[in-house]
Amino acid sequence: MRILKISYCIIAFTLFTSLTMHKFYVSVTQVEFVKEKQSVQIISRIFIDDLELALQNRYDKNIKLIEEKESENVDDYIKKYFNQKLKIALNSKEIAYKFLGKKYENDILYFYFEIENVKDVKQFQITNRILFDALPDQQNIVKIKAKSEHKNYILTSDNDKALLKF
Repeated sequence: MRILKISYCIIAFTLFTSLTMHKFYVSVTQVEFVKEKQSVQIISRIFIDDLELALQNRYDKNIKLIEEKESENVDDYIKKYFNQKLKIALNSKEIAYKFLGKKYENDILYFYFEIENVKDVKQFQITNRILFDALPDQQNIVKIKAKSEHKNYILTSDNDKALLKF
């Protein structure tokens, strides 16, 4: 009888701990054309542990994304990773964006990017392959706001592009 109680406790503990871990893999990228500032502003939110895994697999197995104990050169790896995985084209021309910084908040990392000197947007395309190499079930939600349009997309490894025309 005692073994049965212990077995139930072990099963209950395993179920409880597995429910508290996030089982879905998602990032959110918000893109906004701010005409007054002639810029496209981009904010990406990604689970820290998922990005850490991708950076470890791709660059250095010792990378740590812990705010107080962040590995050396993390920003360089992040810029390189984003430049390979997040592509933006304005008016049918691929455009480079500038990394402004990042912010840790609970278990999520916020990334800030900007494209400057954008006078007008007639067509906006984003390719978001972030974390697809590390997590096959990853989904990247993209929210685009430009002019009076607001569009949301869910990108997957099979469909990694969003296109908005004005």
